[in-house]
Amino acid sequence: MASEHPRANLKPLSLHVPEPKFRPGDAVDFGEVDIPPAGSVRRPDTADKAQGFTDLAYTMIRVLDEDNRAVGPWDPKLSPDALRRMLRNMVLVRAFDERMFRAQRQGKTSFYMKSLGEEAVSIGAAAALSDDDMCFPSYRQQGILISRGCPLVDMMNQIYSNTGDKLQGKQLPIMYSERRFSFFSISGNLTTQYPQAVGWAMASASRGDTRIASTWCGEGSTAEGDFHSALTFATVYRAPVIFNVVNNQWAISSFSGFAGADETTFAARAIGYGIAGLRVDGNDALAVYAAMSWAAERARTNQGPTLIEHFTYRAEGHSTSDDPTQYRSAGEPNAWPLGDPVVRLKDHLIALGEWDEERHVAQDKELAEMVRDAQKEAEKNGILGHGLHQPLDSLFDGVFEEMPWHLREQRQQMLAEEEASGRPWARK
Repeated sequence: MASEHPRANLKPLSLHVPEPKFRPGDAVDFGEVDIPPAGSVRRPDTADKAQGFTDLAYTMIRVLDEDNRAVGPWDPKLSPDALRRMLRNMVLVRAFDERMFRAQRQGKTSFYMKSLGEEAVSIGAAAALSDDDMCFPSYRQQGILISRGCPLVDMMNQIYSNTGDKLQGKQLPIMYSERRFSFFSISGNLTTQYPQAVGWAMASASRGDTRIASTWCGEGSTAEGDFHSALTFATVYRAPVIFNVVNNQWAISSFSGFAGADETTFAARAIGYGIAGLRVDGNDALAVYAAMSWAAERARTNQGPTLIEHFTYRAEGHSTSDDPTQYRSAGEPNAWPLGDPVVRLKDHLIALGEWDEERHVAQDKELAEMVRDAQKEAEKNGILGHGLHQPLDSLFDGVFEEMPWHLREQRQQMLAEEEASGRPWARK
């Protein structure tokens, strides 16, 4: 018979519940964040076995130093023109985000998500990949579309769900789908894009193609089952795919510790699967470009997948539905030790003598006006706040190649009810 007090000499068991270091009202000190000097991390050959460089999952690849110089073995040695293109695209993303954020506040759309502070993650990646490499994004990679030349008006039409929206209002604003630019449909369900990317990469390899896949998720999504299923398939079949984990420290109001950040890095997830794992300064556009280029070469030469943790910071709310002052200190964004990715790249170009503050101010103004003009053009097609812009029966389009009988029946019933109601937009 079991004792009423088993092992009375032991302390009771307890659970560890992670707690963020700073809450609203707290002073912020990121002194505990381990930031190695720029240029100090070695760069292995892309053909090396993943088991030989597990150390790279625990450090941080950095290229830009405190004097705004590009240093070390990961320096991609990009031309000034390439650097200026990256800077321009980062500034354009920031201008686009700001105007669409304000559009939501004005009631013109229901929802928006900014990538403030994370622009280098998407812009650096897009610059390193080929334009026909397939991207399976999460919802802060609008920079890939902008880098690949997607018209801003088309992106805004989708945000407004207006008559120009090629998705016919069937997607949440910001969940773009652009086959023209090898940009897979964004899903609101976390990490579904990971196994999709692996499947696409396996299909590319089985056809003898040369295109690779790249996918993104937030650090919190690494707790999803799809993440681990994808890594298993990728390592077994050496799929030509790049896994990007954007560790921006927060998943809505839950900090990264709830996904395991207190115990290890997210790049270390790769080690147990035999996948190459890199941890990168996500606010250093050159480091992101270098890591993505390395991983792309590894994938394209049949050496297998790579997982890259982009260590960055979400400078504003998770979305327009979020108020970060309710769960984190207001001092965090300004105290973030890796700085602003736009400022860092700008200062690097200035240090090279290839840019200056006057040109930067002029570019800010030019791009802000470009985004404003695109918004005016998109709004000619309507805004979400003014009601339905798509024919109601288009709700049933694009679901099946041939509509089954029960949907045809439901559509007819719906149209009959709408016609009886007198609404003029019931039919195509």
